[in-house]
Amino acid sequence: MSARADRSGMEIRLRWWTLALPAAAFGALLLLVVAGPQAEAAEGARPMAVLLDHVNAWLP
Repeated sequence: MSARADRSGMEIRLRWWTLALPAAAFGALLLLVVAGPQAEAAEGARPMAVLLDHVNAWLP
């Protein structure tokens, strides 16, 4: 990668992961959006609903 000097004379360098991580996150989110309509609902109770039922049972 090329480095460039800003006005104060310091070099600004980007590491490889500063571009790779956002690109990977974008790719993962794009895959979720594209594959979303083909997903099927899970059978049984949802874990969050079960947790809320337990919390509700413990509260007066």
